[in-house]
Amino acid sequence: MVAPNNSIARQVVRLAWLRGLLRVCTGSIRDLLPIIAVVAFFQIVVLQQPFPNLERIIIGLVFVVIGLSLFVQGLQIGLFPLGESMAHAFAKKGSLLALLAFAFCLGFGTTVAEPALIAVTGKAAEVAGTANFIVDDEASRGAYALQLRLTVAVSVGVALVLGVFRILKGWPLHYLIIGGYGLVVLITGFAPPEIVGVAYDSGGVTTSTITVPLVAALGVGLATVIRGRTPLLDGFGLIALASLTPIIFVLVFGIIV
Repeated sequence: MVAPNNSIARQVVRLAWLRGLLRVCTGSIRDLLPIIAVVAFFQIVVLQQPFPNLERIIIGLVFVVIGLSLFVQGLQIGLFPLGESMAHAFAKKGSLLALLAFAFCLGFGTTVAEPALIAVTGKAAEVAGTANFIVDDEASRGAYALQLRLTVAVSVGVALVLGVFRILKGWPLHYLIIGGYGLVVLITGFAPPEIVGVAYDSGGVTTSTITVPLVAALGVGLATVIRGRTPLLDGFGLIALASLTPIIFVLVFGIIV
């Protein structure tokens, strides 16, 4: 009697998982519809041209829907619960040094592996070589791109340390944001023009597919477990700091290098 019951239970779990995945796929299609509508309108009505390789576009669109759905499902099943549980564990452990070290390593590790950051720093190194900002050879371009990645990764680690301090101390977020962007404006005046655009773009590409889920889970998890803090007021804001500090660090990198 145990085996049939176990089999039924497994089937119920599979059906529930498939329903959840189907719901996520439906949501992904709904989210992509505005993009599809815009592209179709300009291609058909404005440009008045047929879609090139329509079959490949349709296949690619199907892959995008599947990939986006699996990504969202993976966040809900794995990364969000993992980030919150680790935040709870570090907060209950009571070791401030361990918590800050975890925050820095989390920011550094997720950012240095961010695909968008790798793409932008690689393109920045390529353009810098073409413009004779650096020596135009493969070794110099690779070193320049790596230095940019490490600079941004360190800056996000520092941002998470600062953000954890903010949650623990209850500092108002807007003071940090206003002061940070004031510092950005000040440093921009001293930075070489060639690095300004790269610095400002670095703030956006750091908060992407890998970094955002774990950072958001860390903030909400800490605010949930720390007495006197609320997730809605104190749990968010780490991503804003992680978008701000790379601009400052890359501008300083440009001044020094």
